[in-house]
Amino acid sequence: MKPERTTIDAYPFRRAITTRWSDNDVYGHVNNMTYLSYFDSVANLFLMEAGLDIARDQVIGLVAASSCVFFAPVAFPDALIGGMRVDRLGKTSVTYGHALFAPSEALAAAHATIVHVFVDRVSRRPTAIPAKLKAALERIAR
Repeated sequence: MKPERTTIDAYPFRRAITTRWSDNDVYGHVNNMTYLSYFDSVANLFLMEAGLDIARDQVIGLVAASSCVFFAPVAFPDALIGGMRVDRLGKTSVTYGHALFAPSEALAAAHATIVHVFVDRVSRRPTAIPAKLKAALERIAR
């Protein structure tokens, strides 16, 4: 079932995304795989702003699953907004809802669901989400 096209108000964490010339494909719009890199950047900005040192902390978030539904094309040189929220928060994982908004558009151009599993950096075994990070994730939960 295709998700509903949401508005930006459904995403409490938002960041600007600058498209690049190389993001466009031969069809004249941003290539579908590029959307996931946008969403990954927004998620990692959130994690870093929440205090996770993604380069050094013992606990890291790894993508376990992702899916994306496309509603409308975007293209270079669009200045986009990436929105993120928490749809589900567990002990060791979080499911993010992401959306991408084109200039002057009230409805999402795309919606993604991405699951991060938090693991120990060395063993790669699931581990509890650190309390400080969990509190930040709760603030953007639906």
